[in-house]
Amino acid sequence: MANKTSLKDQALNGLGSLLKLLPTGTVFLFQFLSPVLSNNGQCHPVNKYLMGTLLAICGLNCALSTFTDSYTDEDGVTHYGIATFNGMWPTSKGKNGTEMSNYRLKGGDYVHAIMSLVVFGVVAILDRNTIDCFAPALETTRKTMLMVLPPVVGSVCSAVFAVFPSTRHGIGYPSESS
Repeated sequence: MANKTSLKDQALNGLGSLLKLLPTGTVFLFQFLSPVLSNNGQCHPVNKYLMGTLLAICGLNCALSTFTDSYTDEDGVTHYGIATFNGMWPTSKGKNGTEMSNYRLKGGDYVHAIMSLVVFGVVAILDRNTIDCFAPALETTRKTMLMVLPPVVGSVCSAVFAVFPSTRHGIGYPSESS
């Protein structure tokens, strides 16, 4: 029975890692603004620029959010920052003995940023307004993409998470350190 529980825990931890890959606020913002900025898929040139800007901002936010981290100091106060080559910024020196160099950038952070962009790209390309705006010819293959892309990208991202597990606790996710 212990193996089933540990397998279940591993599956839930993997799902939690996938959920951290895309910031829900960013996806919500994209889903909310996409119909407005694309004129419900009936894009004029200005709508294409607006949609391109929205895609760029949301993609950038997905990628940059993978570099955020948090820690809880000995006083129980949670601090947030961005991982850098030297540690966490804006906190360069930890209060009460927290070692900030433990929070510096690692190779896996870049892999997570790329996977975040890929997952957001799938969300964006499966959005009807995005397809109608940028590539109306893809409408005929939309159903196939809808059936194929999510499981394939989800499987690849899950495999990548198994190889490069994330220890980051971004903004909005609880920190386990104290």
